[in-house]
Amino acid sequence: MASDPKLVARLETLLVGHKGVEPRKMFGGACFMLNGNMCVGVHKDQLIVRAGEEGANALLGREHVRRMDITGKPMKGWLMIAPAGTARAADLRRYVDAALEFVATLPAK
Repeated sequence: MASDPKLVARLETLLVGHKGVEPRKMFGGACFMLNGNMCVGVHKDQLIVRAGEEGANALLGREHVRRMDITGKPMKGWLMIAPAGTARAADLRRYVDAALEFVATLPAK
């Protein structure tokens, strides 16, 4: 299954014009890099968010949020958000902003 094109389009709309952001294919889906580091993406119909360990732990209590696990081993600092968790524009923005904030702290590649 390819990435949900509607969710990818919503991410594109949020990220267009953001300095240092570029789209890429990754994890069998679409993702957006910030200064060469993966930031957010879409795997099938789920949003992938790189929030760092502290940021991920803060968001884990929210409904529809779980640790990213597409290989059988959860990845620290990464989250997957089910479609119901990104249905509202404000919720999608919250997750994208968390990822942008964390990834901006990483050294550019």
